[in-house]
Amino acid sequence: MSILKQRRFWKTATAAPRDDGYGVLLDERAVNTPNKTPLVVPTFEMAEAIAAEWDAQSEKIDPLTMPVTRGANSAIDKVLPQQAEVVGLLADYGGTDLLCYRAAGPSELIAIQAEKWDPVLDWAATEFGSRLNVGEGVMHIAQDPSLLANLHAEVASFDNFALAGVHDLIGISGSLILALGVTRGALPAEDAWMLSRVDEHWQAEQWGDDEEASAHEALKRAAFMDAARFYFLSFP
Repeated sequence: MSILKQRRFWKTATAAPRDDGYGVLLDERAVNTPNKTPLVVPTFEMAEAIAAEWDAQSEKIDPLTMPVTRGANSAIDKVLPQQAEVVGLLADYGGTDLLCYRAAGPSELIAIQAEKWDPVLDWAATEFGSRLNVGEGVMHIAQDPSLLANLHAEVASFDNFALAGVHDLIGISGSLILALGVTRGALPAEDAWMLSRVDEHWQAEQWGDDEEASAHEALKRAAFMDAARFYFLSFP
């Protein structure tokens, strides 16, 4: 059974062993992905989190309230069939990382970017062999090919479930380095999120908060935190 505009028909959702991993039962019916592939996840903790999302549904299923379920569906239906392409797409962020593209002014923003971002780049240099180059503006900044190869190898080491989480960590933040800081335990997810918003928060301090922008940021922050949680749920 897949989640495609279904209405609640079950009493209880439970995590249970399934094939070579864990699945979710709605009473006695096993949950499948939207592509009708068995929903088999790598850890019991992830299966429990998915079961809790199903248990929290009311009369009509709302996938927007089920981030772990959506992450698992994505890992199975979208990432696994094109894993090499996903790895390449995410590793390419190493050549265009948010932390490398600095403001040309004013001096206050330049100083804040250096204060917040340089320590993360220093950490990454220790972890991956050399330091990413930085520059002003939006023109492409060339990077050391061996460093980019090391970053590619790091991304390629993730399985499809970890990649599903990393995909959103990178896509939402615009930074492969911040995402790897989270996955390696060097940065709490909240810290990584705040580092990804240095420019936006500085602008808000100068011009004041915009209600619509703040609401959009809250949604993105929630999605970033969900991605971090999903990533860590994929490991025993």
